[in-house]
Amino acid sequence: MIHGDFNQYQETTVNDAFTLQNKKLLKVSLNFGPVKARIGSMVAYQGDVSFAHAGSGGVMGMLKSKVTGEGVPTMDVTGSGEVFLADSAADIQLMYIENDSVSVNGANVLAFSASLSYDIKAIGSAGALSGGMFNVVLSGTGYVAVLCAGPPVVLDVSTAPTFADPQAVVMWTGGVQMNLKTDVNVKTLIGKGSGESFQMGFSGTGWVMVQPSEGVITGKGAKSGIGF
Repeated sequence: MIHGDFNQYQETTVNDAFTLQNKKLLKVSLNFGPVKARIGSMVAYQGDVSFAHAGSGGVMGMLKSKVTGEGVPTMDVTGSGEVFLADSAADIQLMYIENDSVSVNGANVLAFSASLSYDIKAIGSAGALSGGMFNVVLSGTGYVAVLCAGPPVVLDVSTAPTFADPQAVVMWTGGVQMNLKTDVNVKTLIGKGSGESFQMGFSGTGWVMVQPSEGVITGKGAKSGIGF
């Protein structure tokens, strides 16, 4: 006979598409529709569930993959039942966007509703051929789950000029503009990693999410950007 108090670990049964079981584990109900999730993020599922590689996204998707160097492939998750997702015990932040958009560091994407449209876009003034930076832009209506290296902070960029280390930035909302700020004179003084030659500067209306770490998520396929 096994004795133990497992009540605190019982499944959360909220009737919603995306539900956090705890800060590190996400439950997705496929009864609300299919989702896209990071490959390798499934830790358990119940029901009749199918997993398929999301593919290259056509010729444009293949081109963007080669140019941007993003390397976090996704999978299509369909069927009926529930899927539990996680990645290296990273914290998960969950949000619902309605006729809006968010720009997310691809390495921080865990899952999102298949109803959302997505694209890989250059951010800041640097383009692809000059070794620029790229984010995943998710638009429409649906859920987005992102990974954070610890509990994040959300900064309202409309209240004051806002700057952050590129490796610490998780995402920002649609009304925010970002420009790269080069500051060679203090590059060895700013940030835990030291030696940063630029920061991300934010303005406009909305917020930016910053994680308490300059290290990227260390889960499966964790590179800058995301492949579809």
